[in-house]
Amino acid sequence: MTTDPGGTAVELCAAADEALAEAAFRTGKFGAAEQLFAAARAAAARDGDRLGEALAVGGLGMTFHYRNITALIDGRAPADADVAAEEELMRHALSICQETGDSAGTARALFGMGLVFQVLRRDWAAAMSYYWPAFGLAEALEECGDLYGRSEIHRHIGFYYLAADVRPREAVRQLALSLALRERLGDSRKIPSALVSLSAAEIAAENPERALELADRAVTMAREARLLPWRLRDAEQSLREAREAATSR
Repeated sequence: MTTDPGGTAVELCAAADEALAEAAFRTGKFGAAEQLFAAARAAAARDGDRLGEALAVGGLGMTFHYRNITALIDGRAPADADVAAEEELMRHALSICQETGDSAGTARALFGMGLVFQVLRRDWAAAMSYYWPAFGLAEALEECGDLYGRSEIHRHIGFYYLAADVRPREAVRQLALSLALRERLGDSRKIPSALVSLSAAEIAAENPERALELADRAVTMAREARLLPWRLRDAEQSLREAREAATSR
């Protein structure tokens, strides 16, 4: 039997966000986050809290997203039902935020929809139809204290300029903003992936020495933060690529 943790939807979502970060970066175990977001959703329904409901529903969508990413990392295609469930949750969160006029929540939910199409459906054009308006609202996330949310938007805009509309200098600019926001946040779990991304952009911009510095830092921090093995491997691969780029100049 699951014990009701009690609390408001917003309080439960804060605890769920921490559980999700620990799962996504260190443990790979998402059960606690899912339970807390579900409890937050129930609390929001009990209290008539529409903003809390949007937070909880979007959080459940992100929990599905990280599970689907785990499948991709393991070389498996996520189940169609899991992808559909993630998209349904993200759409529901977006609908609530647009209904209530919550700018920060709308930015968060638009970003979540973009993830569905970029990461899972491999459709940059569809993803950008969500990412661009999220980008336009990114400051609202910082204003409400969600530095990580704003960082993620800049991160994926940076990916767009690396992989789709290839403009390495703009990719560097966006990914440097993403890193700076995570450094301000001060969560060591979330900094190595930003360093890895910026390192790749610096290689593309023909700055291999800077890329090497960033990747070396990413490996050190990933080890110190005890990140998931695949995250450490990602940092180590980034370091190898940066070394190769630096020595081939």
